[in-house]
Amino acid sequence: MKFCLSCQKSFTDALWKCPACGDVPPERGGFLAFAPALAAQNDGFNPELFERYAAVEAGHFWFVGRNAILRDCMLRFFPLAKNILEIGCGTGFVLAGTRQTFPAAQLSGSDIFTEGLSYARQRVPDAFLFQMDACHIPYRDEFDLIGSFDVLEHIDDDRSALEQMYQACRSGGGLILTVPQHRWLWSGTDDYAHHKRRYTRAELRDKVECAGFKVEYVGSFVSLLLPLMLVSRLLQKSAEAADQMDAGFKIGRLANGVLGWVMKAERWLIARGISFPLGGSLLLVARKTA
Repeated sequence: MKFCLSCQKSFTDALWKCPACGDVPPERGGFLAFAPALAAQNDGFNPELFERYAAVEAGHFWFVGRNAILRDCMLRFFPLAKNILEIGCGTGFVLAGTRQTFPAAQLSGSDIFTEGLSYARQRVPDAFLFQMDACHIPYRDEFDLIGSFDVLEHIDDDRSALEQMYQACRSGGGLILTVPQHRWLWSGTDDYAHHKRRYTRAELRDKVECAGFKVEYVGSFVSLLLPLMLVSRLLQKSAEAADQMDAGFKIGRLANGVLGWVMKAERWLIARGISFPLGGSLLLVARKTA
């Protein structure tokens, strides 16, 4: 069901006009905007970075490897999902992979910035794309699956966002999250990305369970590459923090290919039940029980 953020009433009308109070969300950049003020007032994140993301994602080992791991996870835990929302879909790279995995599903994608949604529209033209604040989701009991991939760490009140995700899920539906792991990996890269935190496994599980979900899986990835990641962060020069986007993407074709094969090996191990205790990222799956 749709949920009016103005009067807090649920409704099922086809249009986004609340039958109780008459509220209609405005448009921004050609997309419905449920938090238009936040689209222009964030904590310094530069929306122009979406153009740079869109240019490299399809060939970069990390984005490709994460998409493959997420595909396996979706098919393992939510093979029958028919209505899927990605929160923080950015340029739509993961959303496009989700479309390939679920060709008949109804897809929705949201982001706080409409600049990213413009790229997502090109990649997944049949998805419903809209701007919103993850702490105020305009749905209740709607989705079979909600995904949020490397987004939660950007949100000040992550507990509120998780509670909203729980409300937006259908009973029996669930949640897939990825977040950066290990506080001791904090570096200028996290500062540049405007992260609020890196998570421990116990912290993420606790917050998801407190929101009402039942955790079904939690494990690490980017594990085989963790030593290289740690060395890179320890050697990071302070000046590099001014543009970590380029520093992370400026790798040669050979290095990108080798790292891609390492991620493929890690995916193979995860799919066969190997659970890594450490890694640059955490992957969590949870379900909303009846």
